[in-house]
Amino acid sequence: MIHAVGEKIDLPGGQQMPGFGLGCYRAQGEELVQAIRWAVQAGYRMFDTATRYLNEDQVGRGIRSCGLEREQVCVVSKLWPTSFERPQEGLRYSLRQLDIGYIDGYLLHWPGTDREARFRAWETVLEAVEHGQVRFAGVSNFLPEQIEELIEKFGVVPAVNQVELHPWYPQWETQAYCRQRGIALTAWGPIFRGHIDEVPLMQQLAERYHKSPVQVTLRWHLQKGLVVIPKSTNRERIAENAALFDFALSETDMAAIDALACGRHFGGDPRQYDGSDFLLPVQ
Repeated sequence: MIHAVGEKIDLPGGQQMPGFGLGCYRAQGEELVQAIRWAVQAGYRMFDTATRYLNEDQVGRGIRSCGLEREQVCVVSKLWPTSFERPQEGLRYSLRQLDIGYIDGYLLHWPGTDREARFRAWETVLEAVEHGQVRFAGVSNFLPEQIEELIEKFGVVPAVNQVELHPWYPQWETQAYCRQRGIALTAWGPIFRGHIDEVPLMQQLAERYHKSPVQVTLRWHLQKGLVVIPKSTNRERIAENAALFDFALSETDMAAIDALACGRHFGGDPRQYDGSDFLLPVQ
C-alpha cells in the first residue's frame, strides 16, 4: 500500500508507476487541461486517458503545461478493440495526440471478442516497449483466464490490469489473481461509479473518521493494495480525493465495507463486449 499520493509501486518487468492518479474519462477541453495542473499541485503524478475518451490531445497539453519534467509524470493510455486489427495505427494515433514523446503505460482497453486480433495487438504493444515508444504494457477489463492466455503465448506478464472495482463489485478472484502474479490492479469507477449516495455505510464511516464518504471509499481501495484513479475537474475535489494518508480504516470497518459486495456493476462483459460502438477517428 502506498503512503503518499505520488508514491510509486513496482510493476512486473522492473518498471514503476504511481499508485494513485487522476482519471480523465468524460473530461474535455480547457477544463481538463486546468484539472491536470491542479492535480499536479496536489501531488498527483499519474494521469489516465484512452483513445476512446477523445481527450488524449488535451491530456498531452495539460502535461506539457504543468511545470514538471516529462520523466516526473506517468501517462497511461489504451488501445480500443476495434483497432486490434491495425494496432500500430492506433498506437501512432495516441502518440501523435498526446505529443509527449512516449507513453508510460499502454493498455489493451478491453479484451474484445477476436482472440487472434487480441494477440496481434498485444504483440504490437510489446514491440512498442522494445522500441521505447511505451514504458510498460498492460491490459484493462481482462479476466484472469484472458491474461493467462497472453502470458502462455508471449511469456510476458502484463504490468497492469485496470478493471471496474468498488465495494459493490470487488472482483475478489481478479484481486487474488493479480496479487499472485504481481500485476498492479487499478480500479476504475472506484466511488461506486457515482452512486455513493446510495451507500449509508460510507456516510456513517465518514462521520466516524471525520472524512468524506469518497475519501473513506478510496482509502478502502488503498488498504486493499489497489491503484485508484478517481476522476474530477473540480479543484477542491481533486485535492480532497488525494487527502487519504492521515487516517486508516480499522479491520472491523474494512470488513464492513467488504460485506457490501453484491455483484452490482456498470461496465460491459469482458467475454462479450467487442467495442464496436467506437472506431478510431479518421486522420
